[in-house]
Amino acid sequence: MKHEKLFNEETSIPDIRHLLWERKTNFVNFGLTFMNLIHELLQSFSPISLQEMERVKLMNRVDTKFAFTLTELNTLLPSLSDFYHVLKVEETTTPHYESLYFDDERFSFFKDHHNSKGNRFKVRIRKYVESNLFFLEVKHKMKGRTDKKRIVTDQFNEVLPESDLAFVQKELQANKNLVPTMWNSFQRITLVSKTENERLTLDFNILFEKDGVKKSFNQLVIAELKQEDLNRNSVFYQLMKGQRIRPYRLSKYCLGSVEIYGEEKLKFNRFKKKLLYLKKINHDAI
Repeated sequence: MKHEKLFNEETSIPDIRHLLWERKTNFVNFGLTFMNLIHELLQSFSPISLQEMERVKLMNRVDTKFAFTLTELNTLLPSLSDFYHVLKVEETTTPHYESLYFDDERFSFFKDHHNSKGNRFKVRIRKYVESNLFFLEVKHKMKGRTDKKRIVTDQFNEVLPESDLAFVQKELQANKNLVPTMWNSFQRITLVSKTENERLTLDFNILFEKDGVKKSFNQLVIAELKQEDLNRNSVFYQLMKGQRIRPYRLSKYCLGSVEIYGEEKLKFNRFKKKLLYLKKINHDAI
């Protein structure tokens, strides 16, 4: 296959930089900013619309996360353009997302994740900024699979309206007194496989905020490979393997909660190693 040579275990960053040079997409000498460079690199991808992406909604799926720097993102993108489309929304390929997360006063959702509970939830309102659409979303993690249910809502309601609350309680199969715990914003590149039932999201410019406390991970990229079933032969999975970037498990909600509330509010011993790993990536890229 076309990608076998590029994505074998011997692949290294210098090899890919050589590929960049051959494709004349090494823009370092042009003094472009990271965002300009990202947009330039994404021009080599064929675009796909939201309507066209319906075939890979993957509301029930297996997720695999990876983390690396913005610099690495710019190095890796050219290696993906032959295999993925890029989502284009309102004329942009790097749309903005804003989220308001909910938990109960005991932080039960956070604790379930921290304690590796096999059956756990996340609740949020997400705004797709360029489209000006709001969705109330419930993510259910069970036996390694993610099942996402959502309904349209009108705005960021810190107190959920009765109809929205009824939806959440139905999905949770429990009555919880939910309160807003954290705001999150980021930009996202969404890539859609040309041949597989697979999406890849690349989140960057990540910001967490609550009550004036802000925590930024502006050099970190969180990649999430979304598949119907785990396929380690995926082009992106093999690329990560070639770069010795291993999968990790820590949601943006848990990362932000630890950063915002700290040890005074939350116990996160099991997350400390992962948190140090992500902070090191973010710091080393500066």
